[in-house]
Amino acid sequence: MDEIFTRIEHARTSDEVVHQIEGLILEGVFRAGDRLPGERDLSRRFDVSRPILRDALKALEAKGLLVSRHGGGTHVADIIGEVFTKPVRDLVATHKKAARDFLEYRRELESVAADYAARRATDDDRTMIAGIVVRMKEAHADRDFEEEVALDVELHSAIGECAHNVILLHTLRSCYRLLADDVFVNRTLIYGLPGARDDLLAQHQAIAEAVLTGDPAGARTAVRAHIDYVERAKEEAERSEAWQKISRLRLMQRTGIETKKSAGSTH
Repeated sequence: MDEIFTRIEHARTSDEVVHQIEGLILEGVFRAGDRLPGERDLSRRFDVSRPILRDALKALEAKGLLVSRHGGGTHVADIIGEVFTKPVRDLVATHKKAARDFLEYRRELESVAADYAARRATDDDRTMIAGIVVRMKEAHADRDFEEEVALDVELHSAIGECAHNVILLHTLRSCYRLLADDVFVNRTLIYGLPGARDDLLAQHQAIAEAVLTGDPAGARTAVRAHIDYVERAKEEAERSEAWQKISRLRLMQRTGIETKKSAGSTH
C-alpha cells in the first residue's frame, strides 16, 4: 500500500490530498468498497497533518466518492451503481431486445478495450492478466463454477483497466455490473451447455494471450469471436430450457392421466 499514496511535496493542503485520492478512484486503482488505511496511517503516508486529512476525507464524502461506516473505517463509494438504477435494470432485463443490444454494446466496446490493452499494457498489467488466467484454469480444473464465472468478469474488467482510458474503464465497469448480476445473460445456463466450459476457457485464454503478446488485431478478433459465441450459446440455452419445461409439463400431464386411468380400471 505504501506505493499507492504519494507524499505531498509542496503545498500541504486538503485539496492536494483530494486530488490524489480522486485520481486513484478515477484510474481504477481503488474499486467500490475498498477500505482506506486508518487516519493516522494515511496522514503519515501523505505527510500531512490529521486536520488536513480530515478536511480532505470530508470533501470526498461530500462529493459522494467516499463513505464512512461507524466503526468500520472509510470506504470507496459504489459510484458505478448509479449508472444503471434498479428501475432501469428491471426494465431492460424484461425486454429481449435489450439483451441483444447489451451483447452488441459489449462486442464493440470490449473490442476497443482489448485493442488498447494490447497496445498499452505495462509489465504489471500483463502480470495481473496472466495471474487471472492461471486462476481461471485452476477453477476450471476444480469444476468450481462460482469461481469460474467470477473470474470471467474479473478478466474482462482487468482488460478494461489495462486499456488505460478512464472513460472506457468506468463505462465497462457499469457494463460488467450487469454481467455479474446476470441481468441479460444467464451464465448458469450457458456454462451448463455441453462443452461450453471448455469453449469459454479457450476463448478467454485467446483474448488474454493477444493482449499479453501485444497483438491488437488478434485481441479484437478474439473478443468478437467470444461475444458471438455467447450470443449463440444464450439462444441455444434458452431454447433448451424452454424445451425442458415443455417436456416436463408433458410428462407430468401424461403421467397424471395414466395414473387416473389405472385407478379407474380397479373399479
